[in-house]
Order: sequence, then structure tokens, then C-alpha cells
Amino acid sequence: MEFISNYPWYYTLLCLVAGFVFSAMLYVRDKQNAERSKVLLYSLAALRFVSISLIAILLLDIFIKRLVNETEKPVIILAQDNSSSILASKDSTKLKNEYTKALTSFINNVKDKYDIKSYRFDSESKASETFDFKGKETDISKLFSDIENNYANKNIGAIILATDGIYNKGTNPLYSIEKFNAPIYTIALGDTIPLKDVWIQTINHNQVAYLGNSFPVEVVVNAIDLKDKSVSVSVSQNGKVLKTENLTINSNAFSTTLNYLLEANKPGIQKYTVAISYLNEDKNIQNNTQSFIIDVIDNREKVLILANAPHPDIAALEQSISAPQTYEVEVALINEFSKPLKPYSLVIIHQVNNIPQRINNELKANNQSVFYIGTNTGSSAKTLFSSKNNDAEGVYQKEFSLFTLSDELKNYIKDFPAVATPFRNGAVANGANILIAQKIGVVETEDPLLLFTEINGVKTAQFLGDGIWKWRMRDYADHNNHNLFNELISKTVQYLSVKADKSFFRVFTKKIINENEAIDFTAEVYNQSYVLVTEPDVTLILKDNKNKTYNYTFNKKQTMYGLSAGQFPTGEYSYEAKVKYGDKLYTKAGIIIIKEIVSEKINTVANHQLLFQISKQSGGKLFYENQLEQLQKEILASDSIKSITYSHKQLTDLVNLKWLFFVILAFLSIEWFLRKYNGKV
Repeated sequence: MEFISNYPWYYTLLCLVAGFVFSAMLYVRDKQNAERSKVLLYSLAALRFVSISLIAILLLDIFIKRLVNETEKPVIILAQDNSSSILASKDSTKLKNEYTKALTSFINNVKDKYDIKSYRFDSESKASETFDFKGKETDISKLFSDIENNYANKNIGAIILATDGIYNKGTNPLYSIEKFNAPIYTIALGDTIPLKDVWIQTINHNQVAYLGNSFPVEVVVNAIDLKDKSVSVSVSQNGKVLKTENLTINSNAFSTTLNYLLEANKPGIQKYTVAISYLNEDKNIQNNTQSFIIDVIDNREKVLILANAPHPDIAALEQSISAPQTYEVEVALINEFSKPLKPYSLVIIHQVNNIPQRINNELKANNQSVFYIGTNTGSSAKTLFSSKNNDAEGVYQKEFSLFTLSDELKNYIKDFPAVATPFRNGAVANGANILIAQKIGVVETEDPLLLFTEINGVKTAQFLGDGIWKWRMRDYADHNNHNLFNELISKTVQYLSVKADKSFFRVFTKKIINENEAIDFTAEVYNQSYVLVTEPDVTLILKDNKNKTYNYTFNKKQTMYGLSAGQFPTGEYSYEAKVKYGDKLYTKAGIIIIKEIVSEKINTVANHQLLFQISKQSGGKLFYENQLEQLQKEILASDSIKSITYSHKQLTDLVNLKWLFFVILAFLSIEWFLRKYNGKV
């Protein structure tokens, strides 16, 4: 033990001197005490000396430094799978009752020796000693990640993982166990024997379709031990059967893919259901039905390409813009085009030296975005560049911030082949954002190759080169696809074609969410100057398909509003948000679809081999649900699960020692009692 102070050592001596002087003046030099007993006077003086000295010493901010030994009990982490597949076995009732009781008994028998931490997990993990087996997904790797984060530098003696080994979210848990030094004991639940079953494995479909178009749907159907049986598969919407076909199961390990082409004939969010007819031999009918949701958009954005003459650039642009089916592309020669421009979200003008006055007038009147492409397209191009051309490669500009590109595309831009660009003849306009600059030979210049401007809310882009089709060909040659070139063009077109929302009240939320996700809203309110405000209250009414309503008020944040309505059962919900600002009432309404998660219904065959590998690789053992007593004996007898005693230095402020306070109080109290008893008070 060591005393530490911020003051020199002689300050302590001064405290003792102060105590001595004070007590001497009070008891020794006072002439009224001459007739008193010397023993009494010296006793009172000693008591006062000690009290005053201790009080003075406490003012010196003295710390006691000492070495403290602490013993930490080993932590046993018990993680119970809470997903619904646990109850899919034939002994689910026994598992839910007897196993739960046995697990509670196990915890009670080992908690005196170890620090037991109980968790339940499905798609997320949570500290809990109760289980309801209602989880919709299983992510074992997420559990291991949470344990690592929560118990870093802790004395983990062992991890007990009770699960059926089925995971349908996250990565293979075998990749996550190397970070632990503790053994992992697994409790194998569920049934490894496949039941006779026919089920829908997955449904592949687009998230978006366009009104009046057809969209493909791919249904994967699997079956086990039902050879020579026949079932019917149907696709329906709102109870109306759209497609149906008979299917003969020709093997005991059967799998097939069914392809359908459905019509998008109604706008909005549409729900479709795929169903397999029931067989008496089918032991799990929960996975015979699966629904999927399509957002049908009533019209596609239209993009117009006006060209001076046919050119390979035009075909490259048309194919890339049309690839995601988000845009409808029309190509025309500019001197032959006579339609109005207003229906088009974006006009692309390719290699046109003299744009007809009618086209220019309509573009200005409609405030339409324009994408100029070529070495002599657009009036600004003619003022900035001469008629002489140069060969230039592209260099991505890190300062660009109008929209984001993938890291792969940013790094690949320099590998696109050179295109013909005009010599520069002037300065780039103020406010221009350059996405790609020119590289001539080995020199990286500040001259733009692809730049964007916005004047009075009208967006414009210019690609100041000829031969952009070469970029698409190079992308395919290097990657066997056009993904990077398509990304560049689609991001450019999307930025130019999106119209700014000028409403004073805006509400944002997802249209389609999973049942294990919360419904979250954000809202923005603007004043007449389009400055964000948060003074008024924003309310929201959420209504389910049974007309039950839920009322909410948004939380105010610095520049916006937020609301988390929580989780809701599957189904269709409508919402209406309102805000009154000034004398005007603004409303926003919409539809939300909460879709069911069927992952736990598809695969119900336990994977005990995975659990065996986890235990073996970590130095643990595998036990079955009826072997909890053996697991208890193994845990209690283990020599590797030990308490840890460690030493550390501890600083304690002298003034925080409670016993010292009581010592001073006792001395002062004794002094007061003796003085009173002897007539001094």
C-alpha cells in the first residue's frame, strides 16, 4: 500500500503541527484549565489533536495506491434457438415441455459454480431465459458476432449452442467460431430424418413490373419420398386462378423449375400466391403455399434520343438505358422528329451541330433536362471547344458529389478506351460538376469529358466525346457483361430524369417490408421559402385491412421528423399523415404491404452434422436433447473451465474512506462527552 498526494510530504507535517497548535491552545495554555486533572487535559488535547490533524490531512487530496486481487468466475453462455423450425419435428410437444424444464434444471444446477448468461436467438440475439419458438429466420453467425462484441476480454468458459443446425440467414457459422478460445458444446434439436414432403423452395421474380407488360415468374418445387405422386401447382391473385398445371413427381429426391409469364394489368402493389395441392402423405403442408409481391407501375419514364445520323453510340445508349426496363427509349433523327417533347423525362441529343429552333424553344418552355453527346453538340460545347479533335481517356474526379458510383466503376473508368474529344478553347462554366476528366497521353488534365450543370432547376449533362460505344464493348470484353457501362449510363439518366419534389410536406417509408421489420417513417415539412421546419406536429393514422386504426405523432428531430411504428402482422396497411402549417393542412397517404417470411417453413430437416463440426472444431462435444445430465456432468467436471484471479492497482481517495469519517466522529464525540461530564461544556 502506498500513499500518493499532489502536495509535498511536508504538508502532512504541517497538518500535524496545526492539530498540535490548535489542541495546545485550547487545553494547555488556557489558564482556566489549571485546576483540572492533567490526565484529563492531555486526553482531551490528544483527541482534539487527532481529529484536527485528520481533517487537515483529508484536505491534501491524498490517494491510497494498493494491489487488489479479484477472482472472476467463468462465464457459461447458453444460446437457445428460438426459431419456429425447432417445433417442426414430430416430438414438438415433448420438446416444448420436457426439454424446456430440463434446460431450466440444468441452469439451476450449474449457476452456483459458473456465471450463466442465457440468450435466445433467431434473426437477432437477445438476453433471455424464456423461449417461444416463433422466430422467422435463423442467423447463427450473428449470434457468434454478438457474443464476441459483448464478452470481449471476458473469461468465457464455454458456449452451449442449442439448435437444430438450420440457418437461413447470415454466413456459415463454422467461419465464425475461430475467434473463440472457449469450447462450444452443442445440443442437437430437431429431426434429421426427412419427412415425406412437397414444397415450394423459392420464387424468383422482379420487384417491379410496368402496367400492360408481361413479367416472368420462376417457381422451384421440391419433393422428398413422393415418387409417382401427382400434384397441381397454381398461381392466383385475389382468389382468381391465373395459371395452373399438373406435376408428376418422378423421383424420391425431386426438384423442378416452373416458369410462368404473368400480365401486369393493374397498377399498384399486387400480391400473387403460388399453391401446391395437398397429398395425404405430405407431412408438412405449411410450405405448400407461398406468396410474392410485385409493384406495378402505371407508366415508364420516357427517354428520347435525337441524332443527326445513325451511329454506334446510339445503339449502345439505347441498350443500356432499356436494360433495367425502367425507361422506354425512343430514337429518331432530329430533322425528321415532329412530336411534342413534353412527354419525355429526358432528351438526349447526339452529334447535332445546329439544333432546330423548335426543339430549343420546347426544351426551354418545358424546363426539360438534356444530355448532349458528341464533339460538336450543344451551344456551350461550341464555345468551349474548337473543331479539332484529340484522343482522350477518362479519369474519375473524386470531388464529384451529385450521385455515387460503385468502387468497381470508379476504378475502371481509367481503363475505358480513348474517345475523340475536341481541343479546349475556353473555361468551364461556374458551378459545373465534372464526373470524368480527360487524360491525354500520360497527362491528366482538368478538361471535362463528362460534366453536369444545373441552371434555374434545369439539369444538363454533356459527354464531350465521340465513340462511347467503345466503352460498352471494352466492359464486355473484360467482364463478359455490360454492368459497369450500364451503371454509368443509368446513374446519369436517373439523375437527369428525376424531377425535384416541390411539395411542402413529404413522407418517406418502404412500400414492402418483412414481418420481422418495424414500419419506419420519416417526414419533412417546408415553409414557403423551401426551408425545413419542425415547429408543427405531424400525425399519422395507420389502418389495417380490418379497419383497425393506430394513431401516432412523429418525433421532432433537428431538420426532420421520425417515427417507428413497430412490427405488425402480415397484410396490407394504409396510412395517412397530416400536418397543419400556418393556415394550410397538408396530407400524404400510401399503402404498405407486410409480407410473410417463409424461410423456417421451407427446410425443416435438422443439420446435426454442422453441430458436430462446430463442437469438434472448437474442442467441445455434441449432446442430444435428452442428454442434458451428461452435459451437466461434463461442464462441472471440466478442468478447462476455471476461474481467473488477476491483480490490478487501485487508487482510492482518502476522503472516500467511510471508516475514517466514523473515526473522526468518534474522537470528537468522546471529546465532547468528557468535556460535558467534567463540566467543560
